[in-house]
Amino acid sequence: MDDVKKMFRVIVNGQSAIKQELLSEIKKVDKSLSGRIDSLTTEMKEGFKKVNKHLDMIGKSVAFLEDDTPTWEEHDELEKRVTKVEKKLQIQAHI
Repeated sequence: MDDVKKMFRVIVNGQSAIKQELLSEIKKVDKSLSGRIDSLTTEMKEGFKKVNKHLDMIGKSVAFLEDDTPTWEEHDELEKRVTKVEKKLQIQAHI
């Protein structure tokens, strides 16, 4: 019976040692990854800020261009005005 107890203690102690080693390695990996993940998160946030700023600038430019473009009605009126000017120029060219 004494031999069985010794073997059981050796097995339990071995498993306990393995568990401690695994826990220490897991903690090392966790510390290593947490620093990388934090820096990646920060980098991603900065990247999104830059992209959002750029998109805002593009949106403003499009809005200003849209404000400056003529409507369909204005375009049609412009076509009529250009036609009148062309006719006047043709009349003057013949005179």
